[in-house]
Amino acid sequence: MAAPLDVSSTEAQPESVISGMGKAIEGRSLSQIAWLRLKKDKWAIVGGVVIALLILAALASLILNAVGVLQPDTYHPGLIDATYGRPVGTFGGISWAHPLGVDPSNGRDLLSRILVGSQFSLLIAAGSTLLSVVIGVVMGLVAGFAGGWVDTVISWLMNVFLAFPLLLFAIALSGVVQQSAFGLSGNTLHVAVLIFVIGFFNWPYIGRIVRGQTLSLREREFIDAARSLGARSGYILRRELLPNLLAPILVYTTLLIPTNILFEAALSFLGVGLHPPTPSWGGMLSDAVSNGSYSADPEYVLVPGLAIFLTVMAFNLLGDGLRDALDPRAR
Repeated sequence: MAAPLDVSSTEAQPESVISGMGKAIEGRSLSQIAWLRLKKDKWAIVGGVVIALLILAALASLILNAVGVLQPDTYHPGLIDATYGRPVGTFGGISWAHPLGVDPSNGRDLLSRILVGSQFSLLIAAGSTLLSVVIGVVMGLVAGFAGGWVDTVISWLMNVFLAFPLLLFAIALSGVVQQSAFGLSGNTLHVAVLIFVIGFFNWPYIGRIVRGQTLSLREREFIDAARSLGARSGYILRRELLPNLLAPILVYTTLLIPTNILFEAALSFLGVGLHPPTPSWGGMLSDAVSNGSYSADPEYVLVPGLAIFLTVMAFNLLGDGLRDALDPRAR
């Protein structure tokens, strides 16, 4: 004979336990899980903080330069020792008025030039990365989802772009477009040309990643379910495939930005980037090498070199952290 149910054990439980037994366990979304994992990566957080400070400094310098507080192109010949061809004082002429010193040629304030140069470096890197991501995502989605001859044509086009001598083309195009073109002139023209050259010819890298992920996702059950319900191809691309590709797109974007920063600095170093007197990090390094001032004033090379190094390192640290946080197979 079965023993009678003992309800006294339930009645004897504290109210807190009973309420806890009835409380539903709150689940976490994928974004919450990724954020919790990202917060544990201290180096990724450091990289994110550095990037945030750099963006704030660039925005602040844009305002300060407009009101005349920053003077990146103001010459101070009195701060240059004519005998030795270097700034007066120690460590490149560091003082309260010039915290990072001055350039050894004309006595221009290095802090102002670094801050103003950050505007162009971030603008060109962000604009070219956005262009690459938009083209690469569209082409990769179409190639991976459509398949057949469409995939063959786009894949062949990717191979052509990957084999294209980008650096030589960038040098040639930037050298040809000098004064005005397409209704643009001055710095606006040079920035637009750099964004187009860097962004348009770098899309196959992210295009290949998106294509490979799309080839895998299009065979999943949720895609078959959407097709069986009569969903059109455009709907499947926008609402089913693209949301599942956001993680690799975000990670690759953060890793592509520092590459474009280095590419812009290389073009400016070769003399086909932003034209003087517009300050740029690569252009400052080029001035130091071409004028031979790096031997008399090593700080003139150290300051822009450290700016490039810290910016690229910060983006790489954040990109690696995002990759680990968004990868469900990572531990």
